[in-house]
Amino acid sequence: MSVVSESWDWLTDPAQWEGPAGIPHRTLQHLEYTGLTLAIAAVIAIPLGLYIGHTGRFRGLAVASTGALRALPTLGVLTLVSLHSGIDLTAALVALVLLAIPSLLAGAYAGLESVDPATVDAARAVGMTHWQVLWRVEVPLALPLLIGGFRTATLQVIATATIAAFVPGPGGLGVYLLTGLAVGDFTRIVGGSVVVIVLALVVDLLFAAAQRLSTRRRVSTPERV
Repeated sequence: MSVVSESWDWLTDPAQWEGPAGIPHRTLQHLEYTGLTLAIAAVIAIPLGLYIGHTGRFRGLAVASTGALRALPTLGVLTLVSLHSGIDLTAALVALVLLAIPSLLAGAYAGLESVDPATVDAARAVGMTHWQVLWRVEVPLALPLLIGGFRTATLQVIATATIAAFVPGPGGLGVYLLTGLAVGDFTRIVGGSVVVIVLALVVDLLFAAAQRLSTRRRVSTPERV
């Protein structure tokens, strides 16, 4: 029997869809880590990105920083943080947050930079404050790229959050890969990988739909104040 057919049997086994070790529960854990990671990264990256895009300050530094953060090996960061804080969920979150920040930061400042300067000038000409220009003009028009940043970051985190399995306790879909590697069970490895891929595809489709909807609204709404 091939690995493919064995993996299919593993995926369709009712035992894999029940209890705390089942696919639904592991998927929920995976999404929890992903959501927590994105929330922390967004609190850091989105305000910075909006400030850079609105003022034009520190753009060069932001570009260099996002490039440097993208080059960091996530597993290496996890190992380094674990040496100082211990092997716990905090170490995994730090590594994943550093992975998510570049896409969120780039989406925020690139989104604001994509707004027509004439529209911004018109808003200021009618007496809007900096905050009004930002939230009533720039952010709504930048929404497609903002969503695009979240889309990229989310897919990266979903794919990489399997490293949370290296931390005792948290679980997630990475457990299938880690335990499969430990005992040489390729059926479990392939089955777990398929679940991660399907989850990423479903989430990507949802973000793609949201991005198309925001783009349509931007196109259908005249860029005027």
